[in-house]
Amino acid sequence: MSIRDRADRTATPGSSLDAARRARELASAAGGGTADLLVVGLGATGAGVALDAAARGLDVVAVDAHDLAFGTSRWSSKLIHGGLRYLAAGQFDVAHESAVERGVLMTRTAPHLVAAQPFVLPLSPLVSRAQASLAWAGFRAGDVLRLAARTTRQVLPVPRRLTAAEARQLAPSVRASGLRGGLLSWDGKVTDDARLVTALARTAAAHGARVLTRVRALELGPAGARFRDELTGEEGEIRARAVVNATGVWAGGLVDGLRVRPSRGTHLVLRSERLGALPAGLHIPVPGETNRFVLVLPQGDGRTYVGLTDEPVEGPIPDVPEVPETDIGFLLDVLGSVLAAPVRRDEVDGAFAGLRPLLDTSVPGAPGSVRTADISRRHAVLTSADGVVTVVGGKLTTYRRMAQDAVDACGLTSASSPTAGLPLVGAAAPERLRDLPAPARLVRRYGTEAPAVLALAERDPALAEPVLPGHPVTRAELLWAARHEGALDPSDLLDRRTRIGLVPEDRAEALVVAAEILARATPSGV
Repeated sequence: MSIRDRADRTATPGSSLDAARRARELASAAGGGTADLLVVGLGATGAGVALDAAARGLDVVAVDAHDLAFGTSRWSSKLIHGGLRYLAAGQFDVAHESAVERGVLMTRTAPHLVAAQPFVLPLSPLVSRAQASLAWAGFRAGDVLRLAARTTRQVLPVPRRLTAAEARQLAPSVRASGLRGGLLSWDGKVTDDARLVTALARTAAAHGARVLTRVRALELGPAGARFRDELTGEEGEIRARAVVNATGVWAGGLVDGLRVRPSRGTHLVLRSERLGALPAGLHIPVPGETNRFVLVLPQGDGRTYVGLTDEPVEGPIPDVPEVPETDIGFLLDVLGSVLAAPVRRDEVDGAFAGLRPLLDTSVPGAPGSVRTADISRRHAVLTSADGVVTVVGGKLTTYRRMAQDAVDACGLTSASSPTAGLPLVGAAAPERLRDLPAPARLVRRYGTEAPAVLALAERDPALAEPVLPGHPVTRAELLWAARHEGALDPSDLLDRRTRIGLVPEDRAEALVVAAEILARATPSGV
């Protein structure tokens, strides 16, 4: 038996996405039949819609002009929020929904990808006692949310106060002078947001959805869409009984009358050694704000993210947002307020920005302006005059509920959504994940498929080699992505299936290996 056969046998049945399957299913979708549902956009929400509909027994076609998680869904803080910020803003329904969905991901649908993340809020001289009391009250309220969402303390521990010595132990890079202690809190964190989207899309495919990347919707209508295959330039039509527009910040370009107000969230990428060992992330209060923090987020791959901003974006919406120097300066200033040795600009190895698709509900021409930071993160499901359903707003944590509401709005089936209890590709109970014969790092990324990824490297030692010296991603992981996760080109491999591309120098060095692996992924390869 070839190693490819062994890997295929241990991949989730029907979930493998590759170039050959894409070609077959695009031809099928454009062949003149009528699907039940066409989903446009394959970020977290669109992939979630495809999964929800397919799991209810509907015939689904889902397309994206680029790749899985090409847009906002790969640029998040990687946090699965419990809704504390929304509770502070009085948005109790949004807060509770977030806490519930966090629990669903951590305990049922994606426990291999989503786990508890500790955070320390250092009580430095810049944090007044009144601010500390307010933050502590918020963390306690967040624990009440956890309890209301029925997430156990074994999954998310309770917050507690830290002595100065304990705070330094968890955050050794924090300035010791004037430190009077810290506040320890917990939230959910996804190993990789783009990998969550990939798992959603593959699970949808396992339920029969046709998941098609590099297929651009040129024009939407209630009976389908005119499209262009971005690989060949050929155009055609996909017909469907209902259409869901899940294109996020780009949604207004496909339907009339929808106003989206994008907000830019920027993160810095640092080498982890710059901040030293970080057993916990950091909450750093933004000066002059009562409920905003800069987050320090260790990733476990030799990198640490620092974010994020919340700035309005005007004008045309780019495919990949640029990071302005003002954002970098802001983040470095706030980070430097608590560090013993502030990070210099030349020590920033990379940066990325995503655009939040906030629904603009303001009255055109009305006086006054609301900051994007203050706009509600509630999602909305809207049906245009010609019958196209658009889902917009919300956030990564609540993608499943957004998807459920969008499918309900289509009115195609009376079946209820099963996705709150539907494990994604790779998911399993914690005890089974712990017993898998594979390194913990692979299990956190691939779950029950980790042994199959490892098997590729065991059969061919060359595939066990890292893509880059000092980086944990192996060549076997790139091969798995091309054979099973729908990666079609080096950018898919480096920028989304792995996050090597977040550091430009690393990306440039890895391009040759990525191209070699793609060539090897053909049936005549291994």
